[in-house]
Amino acid sequence: MSTAGQNDWDDEEYSVIGEKGEVGFLDFEEEKSLHNFDPAEDGPVVISLPFPLINGKPQSALIGETSADSISIKNTTDDAIDLWSVRIYSSNPEDSFVLSLMKPPSSDADEEAVNGFMGLTTLEDRVLQPGKTLTIWLSCKPKEIGLHTSVVHFDVGEKIERVVFLLAEDKVSQALFSSKPYSKIRSQERKFNYDQYVGGYRPPRPAAQGQKFKVPQFPIPKDIREVIENKQVPDVIMEGLHNRNYAKYFSTLIVMEEISLEENMRSHDMECVTMRRRGHQFLSLEVPGLAERRPSLVYGDYIFAQIATAETQHDKPYQGYIHRVEAEEVYLKFDKSLHQNHRDDNLYNVRFTYNRTNMRRLYHAVQAAENLGPELLFPSHLQHKRVIKTSKLNPLNQYINNEQSISVEKILGCKGAPPYVIHGPPGTGKTMTLVEAVLQLYTSRRRSWILFCASSNSAADYVLEKLIANEESGFRKNDIFRLNAITRPYEDIKPDLLRFCFFEDMVFKCPSLRDLRHYKIIISTYMSASMLYTEGIRRGNFTHIFLDEAGQASEPETMVPISNLCARETVIVLAGDPCQLGPVIYSRSAESYGLGKSYLERLFECEHYERGDNNYVTKLLRNYRCHPAILELPSSLFYHSELIACKEDNDSFDYDCLEIPNKSFPVYFIGIQGCDEREGNNPSWFNRTEASKVVDIIMKLRRNSDLDEADIGIITPYRQQVLKLKKALESLELLDVKVGTVEQFQGQERQVIIISTVRSTIKHNDFDQMHNLGFLTNHRRFNVAVTRAKSLLIIIGNPHIISKDPYWDKLLRYCADNGSYSGCPLPPPGRDSMGSQNYEADLGDEVPNEYSDEAVSNEVKWGDNPQQYSNEVEWGDIPQQYSLPQQYSNEVERGDIPEQYSNEAKVEWVEDNPESKQNDVDCGEGKHQSADCNTC
Repeated sequence: MSTAGQNDWDDEEYSVIGEKGEVGFLDFEEEKSLHNFDPAEDGPVVISLPFPLINGKPQSALIGETSADSISIKNTTDDAIDLWSVRIYSSNPEDSFVLSLMKPPSSDADEEAVNGFMGLTTLEDRVLQPGKTLTIWLSCKPKEIGLHTSVVHFDVGEKIERVVFLLAEDKVSQALFSSKPYSKIRSQERKFNYDQYVGGYRPPRPAAQGQKFKVPQFPIPKDIREVIENKQVPDVIMEGLHNRNYAKYFSTLIVMEEISLEENMRSHDMECVTMRRRGHQFLSLEVPGLAERRPSLVYGDYIFAQIATAETQHDKPYQGYIHRVEAEEVYLKFDKSLHQNHRDDNLYNVRFTYNRTNMRRLYHAVQAAENLGPELLFPSHLQHKRVIKTSKLNPLNQYINNEQSISVEKILGCKGAPPYVIHGPPGTGKTMTLVEAVLQLYTSRRRSWILFCASSNSAADYVLEKLIANEESGFRKNDIFRLNAITRPYEDIKPDLLRFCFFEDMVFKCPSLRDLRHYKIIISTYMSASMLYTEGIRRGNFTHIFLDEAGQASEPETMVPISNLCARETVIVLAGDPCQLGPVIYSRSAESYGLGKSYLERLFECEHYERGDNNYVTKLLRNYRCHPAILELPSSLFYHSELIACKEDNDSFDYDCLEIPNKSFPVYFIGIQGCDEREGNNPSWFNRTEASKVVDIIMKLRRNSDLDEADIGIITPYRQQVLKLKKALESLELLDVKVGTVEQFQGQERQVIIISTVRSTIKHNDFDQMHNLGFLTNHRRFNVAVTRAKSLLIIIGNPHIISKDPYWDKLLRYCADNGSYSGCPLPPPGRDSMGSQNYEADLGDEVPNEYSDEAVSNEVKWGDNPQQYSNEVEWGDIPQQYSLPQQYSNEVERGDIPEQYSNEAKVEWVEDNPESKQNDVDCGEGKHQSADCNTC
């Protein structure tokens, strides 16, 4: 393709003109030289470009309506020039553009004007008079959504070429248009010191019950902060993880993570914003991005605000506590002096603060974990092999298979550490196996006390539903309790589950210690399990601790329910899949040094787990979720083709309305060349064309099948696309269709899954790869996305972008080879794709940064990674005593250190009784901060 404005037709950058032109994939971002040209370079004939880009994006055309633009051809000389021809070399879609000498009639033109219009692909033999301009028209009447491209050739003795881009849309995609062009958030120029401030009014806290124990503050030591902020490697990280530095090693990784979270929170600071008076008590602040938790703010958090005028910039800032959170607005209460002097036109600089509650829980968990001993932390070099004695199981769920039954027998036969692991691909019934084990313990062993933890609220709710659905178990309501964080919205939980919760005035609470001890089964998230410790529950209370979706939790998160609640005889059971998404880690450095590796995955470095010894681990391979065709590709890519498809294909849903080319093959790829966009100062991407296609598919399914809205799920990698899709569905009152990122769908399933890949330009591929964004470069995200569908999987995306990734390219060819592809022309097979070495790494989740939804740099700039696990240390050694990790020895006040962490403490399985005078609110169930507590 040519660079417009150059006159050397033999230049290798120009198209090769043949008998029949063909336009492959042209990326308007990459081909800017085609439409950013200097007319002065055209020579004696200057030709304009029709449909020029607006703000760097193609113009829009409505399907079914004619869009036209003029092309001016000016002779700048004093001599006549022959215009031998103007012809449309090629268009994509084919024959979508026409030329004419007259302007095409408008949509409301009379029939005579419409019939009199003639569109051509070639205009020939015109004479350009000296100094005159000839005007012709290029028009397009699109029949389908997506990017329309045309190449027009002008022969004036020399060849000149123009490339045209036009984005065909329908009313749905146009309704999602934003008039706010994207602008990168500029760095905050004016900072203010909030070491000294005027305090605000804290919101009311739930009344406390009984004796409470506080998690220490664990301030970040100044020397460790300085090392990390200077991009240096702390010495303990260079040592690698071993049994004598466990707490110190993971505490340092958590510091790395916390510093990244602080930096991310600061990126949301605002300048020169207004607040509105809300009654006599509150001022409200509008926070863009709050609805999608960027920044994450919850009840009880606080901000700092300072008048933005120059003469008062050195005044103390005011602290304002959040008393209420709405969609994009928080209600704040400051010192009364600010309320008295406030006017709605005042301008303020605002600084957000980071809630450390969950980080303190993580520090506390890894500190306490050093009491656990090698049986749990480093079981690889234990001197003895465990042999579990089992007895025949009488299943309460008659549908569990032989492998599931054996694993339940093993769990019932366990007597303490090491942990027992159930792992397997998606849809193999890991959670149902845990549920069966819990039911067996509840019905046959009345002296069992069970803690069941999951990684999210929705996953924990799902377990509760499955437990109470079993009629044979004879559950008594007072025997089972669903523990919720106080920040969880009351309306977030299903009404029929509220009877198992504890709340007052529609605010969830933790019961008293006396009440907690009466429950035979407590269900919680990992982070909320810390509330059991602060209420006074101690080691030995639970006979069994079940950790579901353990592959999604970082090791410190896993230690929250284990380290303070696990006695030597407590049975620990983990379930998960190391091939699915791992922990959500914001710091790439911390991730690469071990925080991105789950405890479940680390256990598989131990010989007994790696070899599949059934005294330690059970692997489930029978998939009951997916149609065999949906399962085939991920089975071959990730599970050595071991998966056994067991789904009975008795679904009566009729998908004929979708006109799938191969109706017997339920994996359908729809190729669309759309336009990925950003708006305002939001760095997240969206694609209105793909959103429209998703809505069109859902409307057809709802009109022509028995499918319920709740049977349909939409997966997309960017949060802004999630919001656009939700907006479109809400306008059509399709409120029960779940829309979310891959992370929000892990552990879930739907009859129909529609995937919108969003990205449609090549320009940002390198950046996406570097920062682990979207679907590309993350084989785990791919695996989860394509294994959520039970009966039908539909992928919507640009095949020319998708094919750059080896996994997605295999899916694309898989569909094409089975006659289940439609849409824009496919890229030729065998194109260069990203190196497979990208997929050997343990890739994590999206991480927030100004460039995207959720990512910071994938590059670790601190040099070569040290060995994670030192070979010089005997893992079987048990330390006789240990001191407080160095980074906490000088900076933590005496009252903040639990007794068992003193220099005189010995490793024993004893109860802990730390003391603290802090009055922090227990909150949050998010990955690393309380504000993320309800992402699922």
